[in-house]
Amino acid sequence: MAVLAVFIPVLLLGVVLALGRYEELLLPPAERSEEPFEPFVGDGAHRAL
Repeated sequence: MAVLAVFIPVLLLGVVLALGRYEELLLPPAERSEEPFEPFVGDGAHRAL
């Protein structure tokens, strides 16, 4: 049982890391825009200030 308690979290960590790398390989790189992001006027940004 102690062996399972050690190997299962390590195995799950390996699966999560492998899926993250797989996702990076599949997705195209994010496009960089020259303009800075400005929130939409109607989203309550002015009310929050």
